[in-house]
Amino acid sequence: MKLRLTLFLLAVACGGFTTIATQSKLPPIKRPVMFNTPEADRILSALQVFPPDNPWNQDISKLPVLRNSDAMIATIGKDKRLDFNLDMGFVIVPPDQPRVPVNITLYPKESDPGPYPVPGNMPIENWPLQRNEDQGALQHAKGALDAIQRNGTGDRHGIVLDPVNGLLYEFYQARKTDKGWEAAQASIFDLKSNQMRPERWTSSDAAGLPVFPATVRYDECARGLVTHAMRFTVKRTRRAYVYPARHWASTLTDENLPRMGERFRLRQDFDITGFPPHAQAILKGLKKYGMFVADNGGDWRMSIAPDRRLKGLETLTRLKGSDFEVVNTESK
Repeated sequence: MKLRLTLFLLAVACGGFTTIATQSKLPPIKRPVMFNTPEADRILSALQVFPPDNPWNQDISKLPVLRNSDAMIATIGKDKRLDFNLDMGFVIVPPDQPRVPVNITLYPKESDPGPYPVPGNMPIENWPLQRNEDQGALQHAKGALDAIQRNGTGDRHGIVLDPVNGLLYEFYQARKTDKGWEAAQASIFDLKSNQMRPERWTSSDAAGLPVFPATVRYDECARGLVTHAMRFTVKRTRRAYVYPARHWASTLTDENLPRMGERFRLRQDFDITGFPPHAQAILKGLKKYGMFVADNGGDWRMSIAPDRRLKGLETLTRLKGSDFEVVNTESK
């Protein structure tokens, strides 16, 4: 009894009791589970992704607007439509998933060392659906996962989630070869902690941020609200970043260009009543949690898991840049 009380007090002191309690409700995971399945939904519904006080879980609906919000919106395009990629799939692995080496080719000094619990069926970005900025990603593969793992194009993010241990593994330009897996960069995130990557270190995203916590998933849309900050890209960013981002990828210094990690939210007066349920879940989340500038890419492009069960997402393109505002996350 004394030990249990000690553990309880320690967890509360560390701000981690919610995470510990939630993790204990996870259903058993005995084999790799693909993201677009009811089994994955059950696991994800019991998973606390980062502590409650983490920036991804922060309610930013009442934060003040950045002084140059309108000018920043204009540099991206106030009349450009919101768009989305069905791109960031992932695989859930058991706690004893065998670890394998991954050859890191471009950023070994800014990568977390392996080996990593990568299963043979790790999905590669853009698989299996064809709504992506990189139109060539699925060509010549005829939808086969193994062919895309070897021959697909683009950023080729690979995402592996270990819920029991609370660890996230993300890879940039992941590729399966005859000698095994390789990637340009590898990042490991502790989902039980608020600790981010070292200053100026990239991740699989240019902002040095994790991808999975900001990706829209079916299970949360089915529950009626995306309860975390989301991610999107813009073509031009500033040579700067704002917490929780850790890295930039630009030579431009115009203060009206967004920094990596810049947080945008949907205006509170935007009427969402005419949107279908899954789109409404996203729009409610954009009002409460907003979305981070995470990488350079197409303007106003959000990341959504490529799950065929998601319906009505095409209505999101009714929104345009002027429906958003930039919030001042550094305000006191």
